[in-house]
Amino acid sequence: MNKLTGFLLGSALLFSTVACDTARTSADAPTDIEDGAVVENAAEVEETLEDATSEVRQDQLSSDIRAREQRNDIAGEQGVRDDSDLESEIRAKLEANIPRAKLTVDAEEGNVAIVGTVPSQKEYESIMPLAQDITGVNEISMQVEVIPSSES
Repeated sequence: MNKLTGFLLGSALLFSTVACDTARTSADAPTDIEDGAVVENAAEVEETLEDATSEVRQDQLSSDIRAREQRNDIAGEQGVRDDSDLESEIRAKLEANIPRAKLTVDAEEGNVAIVGTVPSQKEYESIMPLAQDITGVNEISMQVEVIPSSES
């Protein structure tokens, strides 16, 4: 029963992610990746941090990653990822590792664009290695600003 519940939850997350055109690490991340994408109240990261570090959100991230890995195991295409899979996997990895970030991820044919804000240079420098770690990523372009948080 628990396996079925996990499978159904993972499937629901997978299908809901496919419907999105971009993947965002927080509700206040930019809604698109176009030039001039704006992050409202970029210096206010406490709410973003609380959401990203909540137990429920961490469980959702883990479930999403597991569901995509299982699907790729079944399909037998480990080196190939759909754009929506890339977006979701990168978003989940960034959200889990940089919980104060307000980032939007968009992928097209393996080329990934990441826009938004982070509150420190250390978090900025961790974006590229985390995104490059995902199988299927060809190239990454970033338009990310470092804006110190108001809580610092």
